[in-house]
Amino acid sequence: MPGRTRTSPEGPVLRVTQVRSAIGSKPKHRGTLRALGLRGIGQVNELPDRPEIRGMLARVPHLVSVEEVTS
Repeated sequence: MPGRTRTSPEGPVLRVTQVRSAIGSKPKHRGTLRALGLRGIGQVNELPDRPEIRGMLARVPHLVSVEEVTS
């Protein structure tokens, strides 16, 4: 359906792309990127839209790009 958010069994999905290098960033920021499943520039991971994930994304907004996946 156009305009609808794609859902996984857990709910809506976010596509997270690393757009900047983690070199020179704080160790907690690098750890957050790893926990999000990102290892380098251009890496993409689809994650469930949950408060825990949103909190992690709020820690590194300068390093990632986030978009809601529509079906």
